[in-house]
Amino acid sequence: MYSNLPNLIIGFHGCDTSTFKNVLYNHEKLKPSHNSYDWLGNGVYFWENSLARAEEWAISYCERHNKKYPNNPPKKPAVIGAVISLGHCLDLTDYGSSDILKNGYEILKLELSLIGKPLPINRNVTGNSDRLLRELDCAVIERIHQYNREKHNRDYDSVRGVFIEGKEVYEDSGIREKTHTQLCIVNPNCIKGYFKPLTPEKEWRIV
Repeated sequence: MYSNLPNLIIGFHGCDTSTFKNVLYNHEKLKPSHNSYDWLGNGVYFWENSLARAEEWAISYCERHNKKYPNNPPKKPAVIGAVISLGHCLDLTDYGSSDILKNGYEILKLELSLIGKPLPINRNVTGNSDRLLRELDCAVIERIHQYNREKHNRDYDSVRGVFIEGKEVYEDSGIREKTHTQLCIVNPNCIKGYFKPLTPEKEWRIV
């Protein structure tokens, strides 16, 4: 009854300048991610209200790409802003979402056991203690989407989650440097428009 989130929110998508120009100037749409390790399942990803985190991700993405493909034209980082309505949202910040996730997990676990396949696992990458490759979480959320389609339930338009990530902000802190709210947009009609983030006018207060 309360899974529809009524307010418009701002999201930021880290990318390179070619994607930025195609979306902002050529009116193309952002392409959904279909990686097996996507944290919130498959869809178009945004950092909720965090331009700085999107910028950091874009810089890191371009650095990794340029290092991997040194003979290709170098990519330059950029960020696209979006006005978003989450619609019917699987909001993982809501207490009741844990039961939905547990049910999706049990269905996936049973189905894979019947065909003799192991469950996917969430994994770290070298040099990072965070579980950045979340194949289990992705598979569970995708199975929830599939279950809704099978039962002719209403599809989720989006998935929203808070992630505790990064180093401690200070010694013995329970707060981490890269903690953020992430959005995965499944229904592209949730995205009401794209924009170029502005640099604030220094002589005016931020409102």
